[in-house]
Amino acid sequence: MIRLLVGLGNPGAEYEGTNHNAGFWWVDAVARELKANLVPERSYFGLVARVNRQEGPLWLLEPQTYMNLSGKSVAALARFFKIAPNEVLVAHDELDLLPGQAKIKFGGGHAGHNGLRDIHAQLGTPDYWRLRLGIGHPGVKAEVVDYVLRKPKPDARDAIHDTIQRTLHALDLLLAADMERAMMKINAKPPRPKPPRPEPAKPDA
Repeated sequence: MIRLLVGLGNPGAEYEGTNHNAGFWWVDAVARELKANLVPERSYFGLVARVNRQEGPLWLLEPQTYMNLSGKSVAALARFFKIAPNEVLVAHDELDLLPGQAKIKFGGGHAGHNGLRDIHAQLGTPDYWRLRLGIGHPGVKAEVVDYVLRKPKPDARDAIHDTIQRTLHALDLLLAADMERAMMKINAKPPRPKPPRPEPAKPDA
């Protein structure tokens, strides 16, 4: 079961619409879906919401520490409420996926993502869930820093937000840690429209 949903990003109006804040966009969407209100909590260095569910409380978190210190916020909340790493799902921007794509992953490396790197260090393990939200790659490694801190083009932004909406249809499965079925739902393409039925031929007058 997932007890803590984390969205990664950078605080402040200047970063609000940038690629690196895709994780914040996701948690904002989840909060709207669950009618939760994120409020500043100094003890956890972030914006926090508690959602009371039948299975127990669910926490939403947006660290306000800047990306490279995200783990400080995640670890503070997880330790206080005794949430194990495998009960944590972190949503973040992913260079290796195109806008419109999303993948679920458990454990593994941080692939140079500074937010994940600090969470690894602060939790003392990479064994937590990630929801990777594709933002695409600029094509040149030297341009990555500028790219993630830039706003996506309108079509890419729309694709990212469409993906976020698609993940909400799998939210119950994500929270139940039924990740295989959740991924099938997230990856499912909308059904193709049926062709119109041919009209019956009219008899000659």
